Amino acid sequence: MNERLAKATLLGAVFLSSLTIWAVHYQQEQERETMYNGVLKDDERRKQKMQQREEALRESQRKRKF
Repeated sequence: MNERLAKATLLGAVFLSSLTIWAVHYQQEQERETMYNGVLKDDERRKQKMQQREEALRESQRKRKF
């Protein structure tokens, strides 16, 4: 009986450890993806801001010609 209990305890510990490792790995992957998407959004915002500034510069230059 003690041998069965020991095996069950060991299997339970291995299962919980494996589940914990998998959960941490999954969470890290999700965080990495979220951070990468943030970088992509920042790049897009930067591009839009640069386009707005270039348009403002062209408008300013056009007004100076007149």
